[in-house]
Amino acid sequence: MIGGASDTRRLDLKVGDWVVVRSSEEILATLDKDARFEELPFMPQMLRQCGRKYQVRKRAHKLCDTAFGTGGRKLTNAVFLNDDRCDGTAYGGCELRCTMIWKEAWLKRATENGQECPSAALDELESRVRAGTRAKSGSDVSSSPVYVCQATQLPAATTLLPWWKPGQYVEDYRSGNVGLRDIFARLAFLLYAELVAAGIGLGSVFRGSYNAMQAIRGGQPYPVRPGHLPVGGPTPAVELNLREGELVRVKSGDEILATVDELLVNKGMGFHPEMMVHCGKTFRISQRLQRLIDEKTGQMRELKNSCLVLEGAHCEGTCTRPLSCPRDCPPYWREIWLERVGESPAPAPKELSLPFCDTDHRAQHYVINQSN
Repeated sequence: MIGGASDTRRLDLKVGDWVVVRSSEEILATLDKDARFEELPFMPQMLRQCGRKYQVRKRAHKLCDTAFGTGGRKLTNAVFLNDDRCDGTAYGGCELRCTMIWKEAWLKRATENGQECPSAALDELESRVRAGTRAKSGSDVSSSPVYVCQATQLPAATTLLPWWKPGQYVEDYRSGNVGLRDIFARLAFLLYAELVAAGIGLGSVFRGSYNAMQAIRGGQPYPVRPGHLPVGGPTPAVELNLREGELVRVKSGDEILATVDELLVNKGMGFHPEMMVHCGKTFRISQRLQRLIDEKTGQMRELKNSCLVLEGAHCEGTCTRPLSCPRDCPPYWREIWLERVGESPAPAPKELSLPFCDTDHRAQHYVINQSN
């Protein structure tokens, strides 16, 4: 339907399905005057995909709220295609590399051997989509632009999804996002974490029993643990001058917890329990971040402290809210949480007087209560 009205086309896509991005004319017909469909923007980076064929990576029926930390968010009739990420060129060079979300209204089913029909974008579609990347306001034109993208619009394009709603887990399975074994294992951990945080004075006992069991199995200790430093005080940093392509080893959980406050924050960046699974492993640095859009405000931020992305160190959604979030946001790493492979130990950390010099715009909220 025209002008962004609700489209009745629902493909019920699953992991592995093949799709073709609709033509410019068809996509334009779904968008409102701000280039959005059901409040989700169609972004300039997506224009070049018109007529091309892709495979569904995950069904995007639920997502983490990385802007405001409200918990799980429900999204309807949407998917992720392959490893399709925003390159930030239309957004002031933002380096977040968010996975782009595709509404099913913008897609049609295809076969693996089906033909592609790439086409240039209509001038009307391109002009509307590019205009939609900036918020409309009466502020001075010389002020910093306020960007509008899928990440900034997610709160408006989604609704709250409590963890205890069973339909999301049914959808996890039937869509092919998560296998039954992982669903039950993650639910069991979530219920255990709720018991740990229940405020009945037995949190340390439950964590101890969990660690004992993991020691027998050779697994990781309980991942939801507070940092060692007081909230509001200085947190340490090192400058290793790590570069893209270098190999690094993630330090142990205990070493990292010694660098963050009780809320797991170092210089404004959170260390999420989801990252604990990578401790002790070796990765290659794939990206060094400097410019990021603040998802709360839409404004560009220049990071003052080192922030790195590690190739293959993905968020698997094992202890996120919602569980098994398919968004696949790359965790961000401080240099003090890493060490070069095959080199002498890192220099001793230095204390900085300002505890929060920048904000982690992906937030890395630790989302399971860790009282007791």
